[in-house]
Amino acid sequence: MSHWQEGAEPYASPNQNDRRDGLRPYLVVLHHTAMETAEAALERLADPRAEPTPVSVHYVISEDGRLWQMVPEDRRAWHAGLGSWGGLDDVNSRSIGIELANPAPNPFAERQMARLEWLLPQILHRWSIPPEGVIGHSDMAPTRKADPGPKFDWRRLALQGLSIWPDPAAGDDAPLAESLPRIGYPMEDPAAAFAAFRMRFRPWARGPEDAADRRAAANLARRFPARRGPAASC
Repeated sequence: MSHWQEGAEPYASPNQNDRRDGLRPYLVVLHHTAMETAEAALERLADPRAEPTPVSVHYVISEDGRLWQMVPEDRRAWHAGLGSWGGLDDVNSRSIGIELANPAPNPFAERQMARLEWLLPQILHRWSIPPEGVIGHSDMAPTRKADPGPKFDWRRLALQGLSIWPDPAAGDDAPLAESLPRIGYPMEDPAAAFAAFRMRFRPWARGPEDAADRRAAANLARRFPARRGPAASC
């Protein structure tokens, strides 16, 4: 069964294949395009000869709120690359990818955020994805990626039940090495994992880790441990 979003403009990409091992999506990965325009990103994401490797994504949202769908939701788009979440790799087979047009880590436009907030509940409902399943590219690939970046308003999504946010006052001082992998972060490079965590949940903080970082991470690890996800076929 193909899954096409009502209200999205079609811009099909040939860069897609079947999800491996019959996996269903249980994550949504948010990206920013790091390109000058949404149209330039669409061309790149639909180019089967793109260098260094072809890429694609399920959805692209422009700064003015236009929405394109490039790959059916039940198909595997090529947006996550190398990385892992909750100890599992091939995030492409486990996720739906959304690109937000943004030439750099700039603040995200209101109409763009509003469109994302319109789209996400439908995706989460269709695939029974909980709020903790909405992650950033930097979360699952902290040594390589920094998007959607420190200007993305994760707390705004969390207030609508579309992501998660910590309650530091309710956390303990557990070591980050315990909490971060429970949340889902890959720990091959603990410093990179910490940087990705802080960029998302405490982007105003500077300097080495502190007790507030540890409390926030412990709170999230207790409330939202990473799921391994369903294995049922799409």
